[in-house]
Amino acid sequence: MHLVAIGGSDAGISTALRARELDPSVDVTIVVADSYPNFSICGIPYYFSREVNPWQSLAHRTHADLEATGMQLRLDTLATGIDVDNRRLTVRDATGEESTIAYDELMVGTGASPSTAGITGVGPDGLGPDDGVHVLHSMGDTFALERYLDEHQPETAIIVGAGYVGLEMAEALTVRGLKVTQLQRGPEVLSTLDPELASLVHDELTRHGVDVVTNARVQGVTRTDGRLTVTGFENAEGFTRTSDLVLLVVGVRPNTSLLTDAGATTGAGGAVVVDEQMRTGLPNVWAAGDGVVTHHRLLGITYLPLGTTAHKQGRVAGENAIGGNARFAGSLGTQVVKVFDLVAARTGLRDHEATALSYSPLSGTAIADDHKAYYPGAKPLSIRITGNTTNALLLGAQLVGARGAEIAKRVDTYAVALHHGMTVDAMSDLDLSYTPPLGSPWDAVQVATQAWSSELRIRSAVAAVL
Repeated sequence: MHLVAIGGSDAGISTALRARELDPSVDVTIVVADSYPNFSICGIPYYFSREVNPWQSLAHRTHADLEATGMQLRLDTLATGIDVDNRRLTVRDATGEESTIAYDELMVGTGASPSTAGITGVGPDGLGPDDGVHVLHSMGDTFALERYLDEHQPETAIIVGAGYVGLEMAEALTVRGLKVTQLQRGPEVLSTLDPELASLVHDELTRHGVDVVTNARVQGVTRTDGRLTVTGFENAEGFTRTSDLVLLVVGVRPNTSLLTDAGATTGAGGAVVVDEQMRTGLPNVWAAGDGVVTHHRLLGITYLPLGTTAHKQGRVAGENAIGGNARFAGSLGTQVVKVFDLVAARTGLRDHEATALSYSPLSGTAIADDHKAYYPGAKPLSIRITGNTTNALLLGAQLVGARGAEIAKRVDTYAVALHHGMTVDAMSDLDLSYTPPLGSPWDAVQVATQAWSSELRIRSAVAAVL
């Protein structure tokens, strides 16, 4: 059997590794559009902050490591067409020469491309990396930005977008000595959190010198005399800001043309529709990663591009492509980000998402120390719980606290509870670890769930009286 996987990132490599793990006799070819297979895109901000060096350290596995598993790599090779009936993939190499690769099974992991959100003056026909306007989604983008920083020594930067990568890059560029302005379209940074908790992240950015501007809708970027000007509206009032560098991190759009040209359909977020076994509906063609829809355990079918999801989907596709029957168990949107000395995380649903699914949600925030207060260094955590008032089902959790306060561990505890459909009350029954330097007899995750349960009882009592 010959399995061909398109894409050298999380989904493609996971597909190949799983197939070879289960059946070492399978021939696997990986078609990679650039020269950098299996590099950690999530690690790029830490390369810019100089916490990770050299750039080669970002490789999960080296070229030699990958080939040692038995897979063949076709680097700098762009997949341009799929002949579904004859099971042939058309590719174009770096010289422009086209050829075809025969396959028995094909997995498409073409991922996503950075969006410019309709901002005028940027893109293929406008300003780009040589002008100081950058996106950040690949190793090529990384080298272009690093080169610009080295050659031009910018003193100021505007980051458009305050999601995970935008926040990480605000820290990285600040550490590099640039004065950073961060423009966020919504009412608060990190829109995956409720504003109550996201405001803590906002304060952390400000504390480190980042100028945060919310409710800022960017319309265009121009360049005059070596300076970049960003124009738009802030709270309906026009604004103009200038800088030496502009970084656009405003989301991604799925790369779907290879599959849709072959007959695949698209769904949520414009991504390609796949089932839980990663089938596209095209015979012998599978797909995974940022180019496909996400099966969310609570939301249903959505589009939620995450590295963790791509790894899992690729593993499922690799197993099924060689005759298995694996299923993607579904995402909960569990995410965590470090911003200077603060960590923010979330999993599951927020209030408005739960309401849209016809739950009757109640959300409440509790503050608890990360370990016993009498042991030096205790730090407060803000934890926001969302649960269903009719049956106390846990629906989601959001956490913000100091780095070192085990935020990632604690959001993972909630994610496990959500995965198994636990109630909020049941969280208090969990046998969690305790020692004074690291926790409390009732861990912070349980302090928060107990506070939620108490609030629900109070509301129920008041409602009964009324």
